Amino acid sequence: MIRDTSATDTAVAPKSQKLKVAIIIVVAIIVIALGISALTGVTTATRSIDRSSVQIATLEVGDLVRDVLSTGRIVAANAPQLYSPEQGFVSLRVKAGDAVEKGQIVAVVDSPELQNQLKQELSEQDRLMGELARQELDSRRQALQLSKLLDLAEVDLQAAQREERRAQASIVNNLISQIDHEKAVDDLARAKLNFKHAQQEVALAKDTLAFELDSAKSTVERQALVVEELARKTQELEIIASVTGVVGNLLTQPQALVNKNQPLMTLVDLTAYEAELNVPETYASDLSIGMTVEVSFQGKTILGQLSGISPEVTNREVTARVRFDQEELQGTRQNQQISARVLLENKANVLKVRRGSFVQAGGFIAYKVEGDIATRIDIQIGASSMREIEILSGLSANDQIIISNYSEFEGADSILLK
Repeated sequence: MIRDTSATDTAVAPKSQKLKVAIIIVVAIIVIALGISALTGVTTATRSIDRSSVQIATLEVGDLVRDVLSTGRIVAANAPQLYSPEQGFVSLRVKAGDAVEKGQIVAVVDSPELQNQLKQELSEQDRLMGELARQELDSRRQALQLSKLLDLAEVDLQAAQREERRAQASIVNNLISQIDHEKAVDDLARAKLNFKHAQQEVALAKDTLAFELDSAKSTVERQALVVEELARKTQELEIIASVTGVVGNLLTQPQALVNKNQPLMTLVDLTAYEAELNVPETYASDLSIGMTVEVSFQGKTILGQLSGISPEVTNREVTARVRFDQEELQGTRQNQQISARVLLENKANVLKVRRGSFVQAGGFIAYKVEGDIATRIDIQIGASSMREIEILSGLSANDQIIISNYSEFEGADSILLK
């Protein structure tokens, strides 16, 4: 007997009931998804980073001081070197570190050649002075002879004049012949001519004697200058300290043979110190004479001014000199290490943030923090100092950004901070 199909039949719900169940399931899925999104934020962040591994700073408005940090050392503003004036054997009177006074003899150079030359020139000076004395005696003797010659010519002239007057008187009375009268006239003319020539010869001879005497005197004076110069050089063999201070370094050994102009030692003037800074070459164009510098050493900070900038770059650094009030440098030592801060510029009322490694990304992007999400935005930076960075656009005051390195972010548009 064949049974009916009632055992295989199933009750079917109405279509409206199936639709309600489907809607409930879809709504439940959407609610669950939105809840998970609200709780984890994974729908907006492509990477997650531990919050404690990044540095976050808040932007603020204030004054920004452009500066550059550097290190350096205290150096003597005046540290002259002493040189050997001549070739010879040097005898040192001081040792490295000894205190010296200005004008104190610190070394003596024994130069036999110079001393022998001085003796020779002194002997030559004595000879020339003897020649000058002999020349003066000869001049007096020749002047006496010239005076005698002139006097004799004058006497002859006077005698000829008397004879001529006698002949004139005698010819009137016919006491002498015409020939004797004419002879007396000729003798007078000859006597006048001799006297005239004698006067000229005496004047010329005196001028000649005066010229020769002046020439001899000039020779003696020139020799005196030679002796004076050699005496000066001999005196400079005793080398004196040019400043009050201490002996820095000895550049030669005692009793060593030194050449002319060879350095012997360095002196350090303890009354004038400066700071020598090593500034990175990237800031070389920003430096100028007169800029304020903060120098820190021995637990204190003093202010100075840039007094000199080297025109060349050495080991990617520029050397600069800083001058201070010497009273503030009491207790310092040569080559003492210092740290310095050169104040380049002071800008007021700028939007700024603490300096960080994010600048290495080029200063064109930043990650702005809002809650647990850090979003990448474009920014533009301006002036920078060793502590702060000026923000020109892209951010506002009280905004927070990540200032640590962005290399781990791999250019993600958003970061979840856990």
